[in-house]
Amino acid sequence: MFDKLEDMLKRYEEMQLALSDPAVTNDTNRFRKLMKEQSDMQPLVEAYEAYKKAKETVADSEELLQSESDEDMREMLKEELNAAKEDIERLEQEMKILLLPKDPLDEKDVVVEIRAGAGGDEAALFAAELYRMYIHYIESKHWKTELVNIDETGIGGMKEVQFMVHGQGAYSVLKYESGVHRVQRVPETESGGRIHTSTASVAVMPEAEEVDVHIDEKDIRIDVMRASGNGGQCVNTTDSAVRLTHYPSGIVVYSQTEKSQLQNRDKAFALLRSKLLDLEIQKAHDAEAAARRSQIGTGDRSEKIRTYNFPQSRVTDHRIGLTLYKLDKIMNGDIQEIIDALITADQAAKLAAEEAGQTV
Repeated sequence: MFDKLEDMLKRYEEMQLALSDPAVTNDTNRFRKLMKEQSDMQPLVEAYEAYKKAKETVADSEELLQSESDEDMREMLKEELNAAKEDIERLEQEMKILLLPKDPLDEKDVVVEIRAGAGGDEAALFAAELYRMYIHYIESKHWKTELVNIDETGIGGMKEVQFMVHGQGAYSVLKYESGVHRVQRVPETESGGRIHTSTASVAVMPEAEEVDVHIDEKDIRIDVMRASGNGGQCVNTTDSAVRLTHYPSGIVVYSQTEKSQLQNRDKAFALLRSKLLDLEIQKAHDAEAAARRSQIGTGDRSEKIRTYNFPQSRVTDHRIGLTLYKLDKIMNGDIQEIIDALITADQAAKLAAEEAGQTV
């Protein structure tokens, strides 16, 4: 590990020199590439430099303790020594995590799809609440969203909704939300006060570019039609909605939120590419089932991952056994604590697998 860290430190210092070279600063593409590489390496470099400093503190403190006779000074040196040893242990763990292989998809934007599951109207209402929860969270991150398709019910629910999220590292954060979300509460129409259980499924897919997924035009049927639902001016009066059917996979996608047929066509193709890339990712996961079991949040889409219990104001993530009693805040988009816990658990699982000699 330390040979790798020394090589990385040398590379980092070379980049710093290169970034001050006018020949590099005048080459926009090269400059941006080096800046990105330097930014990615910085946390690890800082941790390694802090680790080396802590090692020096330990060596210095131990040497001084051998010759120091003053008790107050010895006590101070012991405190410094203990603090430095704790820093070394913490930084070693931090560096191991930072050295874990990065998911190449983590920096991608995402397509999120929410579908009402079991529970009829109540499931559709829950799907709409999940949509608003994610929108509030995304706004708090200062990311941007684009609605692709929405199928609403007459009482404020959503049978399904698809939207794009544009933001740095969006997939690295939101990928843990894929799975079945369950709600337990008393519906307004329930006169007997009984708690009902409903579900909605969430799929978070990395947005695929044309270089990621090749689509043969011969494999596609393109239909144009009039948009349905509550649209703005022109949306419901022209054939602007686009439906794509991909014969090899059987995937059908639909986009109707834009006034322009061309814009809806572009969004539909973007959604189809993301779904096809997601299929490939799922196949890879199925082929590595044993490895996948050691990860958090990348399992079967049919897996029940979280329960939202309204009577007890409780949210439980079943993958890591985390329970929080702040349902109102969570439904209003305050899900960072859950995501942070999932990332930490995923890193710990990958680290354990790495140390055991597995490939995750």
